[in-house]
Amino acid sequence: MSPTPEITDSHSHLDFPDFDGQLEEIVSRAADAGVTRMVTICTRLRNEPTVRAIAEAHAPVFYAAGTHPMSAADEPMATVDELLAFAKHPKFVGIGESGLDYHYTAESADVQKRSLRIHIEAAQRTGLPLIIHARAADEDMARILADEHRNAPYSCVMHCFSSSAELARAALDLGFYLSMSGIAAFPKSQELRDIFAAAPIDRILVETDAPYLAPPPYRGKRNEPAYTAHTARKGAEVFGLEYADFAAQTQANFDRLFTKAASYKAAA
Repeated sequence: MSPTPEITDSHSHLDFPDFDGQLEEIVSRAADAGVTRMVTICTRLRNEPTVRAIAEAHAPVFYAAGTHPMSAADEPMATVDELLAFAKHPKFVGIGESGLDYHYTAESADVQKRSLRIHIEAAQRTGLPLIIHARAADEDMARILADEHRNAPYSCVMHCFSSSAELARAALDLGFYLSMSGIAAFPKSQELRDIFAAAPIDRILVETDAPYLAPPPYRGKRNEPAYTAHTARKGAEVFGLEYADFAAQTQANFDRLFTKAASYKAAA
């Protein structure tokens, strides 16, 4: 029997109450599904100590931190120095998630833009990838990402990508990555699958965004890192690849983008 192909859940939220008291089982089920690494994302910087502790307690877990755009108006404005300090931790591997969300929080657009630029500067200065949330803000998002990239290059993943083909192309043209979540596996998401299929295979990641957006057959239930495998199997179909080949490609992609996670060695 061949071994289960290894994949990485590049974006989850393991500090959310949905997982309280269950992280040992969550990590174990992930491993059984071939999900040997996961990045848990802090969305409010005051919660960074809790998220960091999860990464420290579980060998397969890395973490990132930022201010989610939907919280930007309610939280203290992040500072570049604050993000640079977090980046000193050996398991801190990305900046964010940050971005723009005009679907739910358009009234805070100006605050979101200021916050986004701070996160971009932190990514530029640390060399860590920026993790972007984008919803109903494609034009502003494409413009800011490109403007700041001209100022100083940085790397980036468009997390849980479900925006337009135009924003996908703008991101890809900057050398960025698109992350495939459970949305890409929903039956009515053919247009989104077509956007992914048109992207270079070496720029694709997979994620859960757990506890949200569980792929079939778990849609409507709590998502967890193990279910990355279901999204990845749909991704293999989209690209016309065997699952093992698609898994290996996304692993190589993750390692290329999240270089700090790829080179991490646990202390002896």
